Amino acid sequence: MKKRILTVILSAVFLIAGVGMSQAQTIKVGAAINLTGPASTWGQFHEKGQRDYFRYVNEVKGGVYGHKIEMITVDTAYKVPEAQAAVNRFVLQDKVDMIATWSAGEGLAAKPIIQRYKVPTINYSTNWEILEKPIDYMYLPFGSYKMDCYAVLEYIKAIHKGKDAPKVGLLTYNNAYGRSIHAPSKEYAAKIGINLVAIEEFPPRTVDLNTEMLRLQKAGAEYIFMQMLPSAIITAFRSADRINYKPAFLGTWTSTDPDFFKMGKGLIKDRLVIQFPGGLPSDKSKGMDVMKELWKRYKTVDKFDASYWEGVVIGMIMERAFTRAYEQSKAINPTTINAALESFRNEDFDGIVPAVTYTKDDHGASFTARMVKVKENGTYIPLTNFYVPGKDKIQLLKK
Repeated sequence: MKKRILTVILSAVFLIAGVGMSQAQTIKVGAAINLTGPASTWGQFHEKGQRDYFRYVNEVKGGVYGHKIEMITVDTAYKVPEAQAAVNRFVLQDKVDMIATWSAGEGLAAKPIIQRYKVPTINYSTNWEILEKPIDYMYLPFGSYKMDCYAVLEYIKAIHKGKDAPKVGLLTYNNAYGRSIHAPSKEYAAKIGINLVAIEEFPPRTVDLNTEMLRLQKAGAEYIFMQMLPSAIITAFRSADRINYKPAFLGTWTSTDPDFFKMGKGLIKDRLVIQFPGGLPSDKSKGMDVMKELWKRYKTVDKFDASYWEGVVIGMIMERAFTRAYEQSKAINPTTINAALESFRNEDFDGIVPAVTYTKDDHGASFTARMVKVKENGTYIPLTNFYVPGKDKIQLLKK
């Protein structure tokens, strides 16, 4: 009799466990990313980083409370219509739970679709205009390009020597991404006493920047603040060398990718400084240990890369949102994920990215920056502390 009762109890336990497992649905993530358009190396390693991290979650962690993550990628070729079509497919056909969009222009164009269908979305480009009202369902992974502008200009102010105001020129693409640093730089330069002497912009497919560099040289720019992808920065270096122009070059965190160091051999010359809001191998953080585990396990990269890093970061933020959604609602869907994201308060990612806070009125993640030197051998050397531009005092580190 006791044996029969025990058998019935065990059968019931296995049945309940089986039902629970059968109810663990797949979490679908759509990724509309530039894989073949201009400067597509960035997009390729974004996709690889995000995919590798989801694979790690599925294989090593067993998913999110048993829910496996499926990533559906569509190549946008750096074209706004392609991005809009991809997002429409994600929400209408694939019924995804969350989306990643890529460029500034693509994110802005996809925003109305995303808000119509109420699917939370993280944009790879941190264009601050994406978070112009209404901000519903649109998120950034870390501080916007407005933060980059403030951080770069404060750094220039800190290192500048001489009585006269630093003379700064902007060199950018002529699209939404490039122009995203124009207005904030003008505003902040005037506020902190920097002379913005020129703004030069050009199409992404431009192969020669001699004219633009000559104009910046003629304007007397001692510092060039760039908003363009890695291949264009190499072109800028080549053009500067051609006319014997030696300004200081500064950029945002989008300035490097694996191809940058291959293409820039003999041209980088350790003359690039960027704002990079994340963890580096020299930090020896727990978050960087995870990155190293991904390198070892999947062999997509074999050392630190900024584009791969961002893919991993977005994967991590999404996973945390799925986890919080399940913990709060016992369900993972667009509605619960969005509520979970807006509950983030200083979510700690073990040093791989600054702590993330989202509220109903602010989807900007963080506003914490630091300046980093990019060396030709592919290493990144911190030049300052982590600081909040406009609030904290910038501290220059010994080189």
